[in-house]
Amino acid sequence: MKEGIHPEYRFVVFKDLASGHMFLTKSTVPSNKTVKYEDGNEYPVFEVEISSASHPFFTGKQQLVDTAGRVERFKKKYNIK
Repeated sequence: MKEGIHPEYRFVVFKDLASGHMFLTKSTVPSNKTVKYEDGNEYPVFEVEISSASHPFFTGKQQLVDTAGRVERFKKKYNIK
């Protein structure tokens, strides 16, 4: 491999903003923030909006969506009976 052209591959903590869950993995994602992980070491942290710790598919806590209201608005908009 050529020297100096590849991003740094290091340990990074990914933090789920929705649940606060953190997990440690290796990545090349850039980050200026750091966090102290549960093993006592400090790692760069990358914040994500949603992960398997908070996604309804993985947690089983499905949110109800008002599909009836959407369908009725669609029908009314396009004059469908």
